[in-house]
Amino acid sequence: MRPVQYFTREYLEQCKKLSTKDILEFLEAFRLMQQLEDKTRLISIKIPETMLSAFKKKCELNNIKYQTKIKQLMKEWLESG
Repeated sequence: MRPVQYFTREYLEQCKKLSTKDILEFLEAFRLMQQLEDKTRLISIKIPETMLSAFKKKCELNNIKYQTKIKQLMKEWLESG
């Protein structure tokens, strides 16, 4: 059973401002994300050293690889609507 998503009025208003092209690009990216054998891409991102250090330490304490946790958080955020 799939969970029901609820959207705030603010979120729905923001969605109304999206162009058709933006919506189609998002849906295509979301569809591709659902594929089991998804290719990965190396990226570069600037994160404050103290934040990254604390994040890595918390992941280590929970026996989770920090890059895996970042991907999990990104996926959860995308799926939340």
